Amino acid sequence: MIHSIGRIGAADGIRVAPRCIPLGISLGISLGISMALGIAPATSWSCATCGCTVNSDAAMGYSTATGWRVNVEFTYIDQDELRAGTGSTGPAPVVNNPSNPALGGGEIEKQTINRYYTLGLSYRPSADWNFNLLVPYVVRDHTTYGTQLEPYTSAETAPDQVSGAHVSNLGDIRLIGNYQGLLPGHNLGLQLGVKLPTGQNGTAVNFYDGPNVGTPLDASLQAGTGSTDVIVGAYYFRPVSENFDAFANVQFQSAVTHKLDQPGNDFRPGNTTTASLGLRYEKNPLFVPQLQLNLSRKSADQGALADTTDTAGTVAYLSPGFTAQIVPKLHAYSVLQFPVYSNLSGYQLFPHWTATAGLSYAF
Repeated sequence: MIHSIGRIGAADGIRVAPRCIPLGISLGISLGISMALGIAPATSWSCATCGCTVNSDAAMGYSTATGWRVNVEFTYIDQDELRAGTGSTGPAPVVNNPSNPALGGGEIEKQTINRYYTLGLSYRPSADWNFNLLVPYVVRDHTTYGTQLEPYTSAETAPDQVSGAHVSNLGDIRLIGNYQGLLPGHNLGLQLGVKLPTGQNGTAVNFYDGPNVGTPLDASLQAGTGSTDVIVGAYYFRPVSENFDAFANVQFQSAVTHKLDQPGNDFRPGNTTTASLGLRYEKNPLFVPQLQLNLSRKSADQGALADTTDTAGTVAYLSPGFTAQIVPKLHAYSVLQFPVYSNLSGYQLFPHWTATAGLSYAF
């Protein structure tokens, strides 16, 4: 699903918008659907720990069929709930009990709406190997009340305190290779990939209105992270009864180099580990319902442009979905994601639900 959703505005001393933990444009809504269709596990490229951890490859059912496949996917994540630790919170604690006391207050973020459009191209030369290219386009609207000084008053969340920013650009491209030749049944696979710094990063986008107009959006909310990341993972799947298939996967992503590396102008996204467990009901091959449990752990972003106190955490999602054959070689899929647990550092925006839908065509 993988980059990343987060806070805005640490640049120039402005701390705008606590964000939800980025899943690092890392696993997400693609690790399952892609594989199932023969696409390399499409590591979620730009999703947040607050959303987008669905295993899309597994959602479609893993495959060893050779040839090419094109995948088009849309993911929607509306981060509209302010949370801290394991529960909801409000603006008063953000200001009166800030995660960074040195600010003398805290940033009250309002909402972040994320729309991810991803084009995937996969080639499987044999049952053992699969290669996948994922090209995301990121559209993000972010609003915040900005950093307010303690003690909190209702005037600090008045409409005239809202600042908005809009991101619309190419995200970070991913290249993933998969090897499924370890077992005779080709049901155990290994992944190795790289995320490239192709998206706008750093301070490319500014706030367009409100008290923070002209101020750069935080590095973690830009279309790209500015980092080159390594991606490693493994997956396993097998029938567990006449009609049910089970699957499991784990993936780790970490930045190995980052463009923003100068003192006072540096940013490195936190490491992300994701895991998924799931079942697919295969009685009718034309319509396959499935259920996933998705887990994610992200460490804090680092650097002068990072919000180091509000970007780490652990989350879990329950994700029902289905795959349907429209015509031979053309499949549609959809997955909804509902958070069942979150333990977030600092104050972060979190979604009540997320949604992914896509089309996949083999040729």
